[in-house]
Amino acid sequence: MSRIISPPKTSKDSLHRQGYNFVAPGSSAAVKPCMWCKRSLRGGDQCYKHQFYGIESWRCVQMTPTLRCNQRCLFCWRSMEHEIIQEIELAPKEIIAAIPRMQKKGLSGDKLWSDPDRWKIAINHPNQYAISLSGEPTLYSHLPELIDLLCEAGNSVFVVSNGTIPQMIQKIRPTQLYLSLDASNFVEYTKLCRPMEKPATLWHNILTSLSLLKQKEEDGVRTALRTTLVKGYNDGGAADIASLVRGASPRFVEIKGYMYLGYSRMRLPKTAVPNLDEIRSFARTIAEHADYQILDENAHSRVVCLVRKP
Repeated sequence: MSRIISPPKTSKDSLHRQGYNFVAPGSSAAVKPCMWCKRSLRGGDQCYKHQFYGIESWRCVQMTPTLRCNQRCLFCWRSMEHEIIQEIELAPKEIIAAIPRMQKKGLSGDKLWSDPDRWKIAINHPNQYAISLSGEPTLYSHLPELIDLLCEAGNSVFVVSNGTIPQMIQKIRPTQLYLSLDASNFVEYTKLCRPMEKPATLWHNILTSLSLLKQKEEDGVRTALRTTLVKGYNDGGAADIASLVRGASPRFVEIKGYMYLGYSRMRLPKTAVPNLDEIRSFARTIAEHADYQILDENAHSRVVCLVRKP
């Protein structure tokens, strides 16, 4: 059995106040319904993933098996300042068994204002799991089994990864795999993503993960790259990003503008936020240089989606 090392109480208390519902003491596995899940329960707008990929936001569970991360990205709105460094790793079945209770707890305050039918479905029959809440999920050693169990139950599973652990990228089989590609070169990567250790190794690992995407597609995994565009930091490297995109050949590419939210406000100025025209221009350059085409855009979330040409 894994050794239990209790995290600092202040960190977990702070995260709990932010809406993180933890699966068990000593673990940072957590569930937190996102803003779009709550809005859609009330009959409001849905996440752009509904627009691009058909996901019903009220049936989506946002969760993570670990809050640990090996980067400190300047643009991350999540609370890495309250990261839980050491923890016990729960077995996938333990996490899955706790998810319904955690999701219900996270949505309990929205019941009175929710559509009754959507509420029942959201609590009893979610069918989409976004392993993207916070942290780097590939640091969880049982991630392949967790994904397989969720998929076996008939769900779709989206995984968002920074690509620094290609050995795990090679093993997992989610419905859709997102890799973050936020820098066009090593120097830009170190300044923007701030790897915790062995920066050159992690950058090499990211390039290795990119090289795995063609095989992932052949294995039936839908692939996507996501670039968070930060004005004055990585917005000058569109052609170089496009070269990496062309080599990796994911099915989708999302160019998403940095938004001045959450804890990122402690690290970046408001001037780092690109406007929608700048996001569109960057996306067009990627499309032209990498042989992609614009599929759609969502102005509210400030994201443009590209799709690989047939």
